Amino acid sequence: MAFTLSYHPDVRNLDLPLINKNIKQRIKKGIEERLAIAPEKYSDPLRKTLKGYRKMRIGDYRIILKVVETQIYILCIRHRKDVYQKIGSRVS
Repeated sequence: MAFTLSYHPDVRNLDLPLINKNIKQRIKKGIEERLAIAPEKYSDPLRKTLKGYRKMRIGDYRIILKVVETQIYILCIRHRKDVYQKIGSRVS
């Protein structure tokens, strides 16, 4: 089953400009070839205050997402050192 991807506006405006071109290509490939096809297989559930959300690791970067039926909401793509500090304002 293919999933539909939706991006938080801050992903395009704030997150992606901070990432170099090679890493962006790896992230795009990971999202399109793995995450969009089987998010439960290629992402891990988060705990505590982020329960209900998932993360996918690509190198030192983390993709925070939420799966709702056939829709994947990508909320944040950041380096692992600061992803969890930046996600707070994007989670509803």
